Amino acid sequence: MRKRYRQLQEEYDALNQKYIKLFEEKSELEYCLTELTAETELMQKQDGEIRVLHQNVRKLKHDMKNHLMVIASWLNEKDYQRARQYTSEILDKLNSMHSYVETGNSLMNYIINEKFQYARAHGILIKAEIETLEFKRMKSIDFSAVLSNMLDNAIEASERETDIVREIQVVIRRCKGYDTIGIKNKIAKSILKENPELKSVKSEKSLHGLGISQIKSIVDMCHGMYDFYEEDGFFCAKVFIPE
Repeated sequence: MRKRYRQLQEEYDALNQKYIKLFEEKSELEYCLTELTAETELMQKQDGEIRVLHQNVRKLKHDMKNHLMVIASWLNEKDYQRARQYTSEILDKLNSMHSYVETGNSLMNYIINEKFQYARAHGILIKAEIETLEFKRMKSIDFSAVLSNMLDNAIEASERETDIVREIQVVIRRCKGYDTIGIKNKIAKSILKENPELKSVKSEKSLHGLGISQIKSIVDMCHGMYDFYEEDGFFCAKVFIPE
């Protein structure tokens, strides 16, 4: 009887191990399917955005000849004031048009272009230096959370600045064995003096607390590093992810 019991127990354990393995494989396949579906949706949206951009460029090229003729006619008439005003209106229109940023990483493309478009529409100057990086140590959902939170924090803080030129600088590049994301936003006064631990303060969103804990948690999980500091009138956030 005991021998039969041990035999049944061994068979049960073997079946249980197979079940666990199959369940893990199923979960992994479901995760891969979710990522592929999300990537496909991003690519479709990006394709639509690029088409719109190309249409705007073609329209601008067509209109530019007429604009230059109008400016030339006012210059010939020595009506410099109207020429300057018209030129200013054209420049404002050009500045309101966003250019598509191609990074070589479809997920990064989507996040960067969506956030940059929003920032520019709200009068925030964007400067960017972006290398083609894959961030292989990070799952797509984690990379999205880190980059989105960093950009959102910078944009939200910039929107609340009223006495300075609002500016965000983004640098994404490889440095000494790490894939790095560095985002700076111009500030009129110190954030760290008011909130040195960058704690989430829901009643005061300008203090960079939102998303910081999530950024730290994900970077720690990837065995990376992070740093938050102030330099030359900018609040700086930087993460380092091992290659």
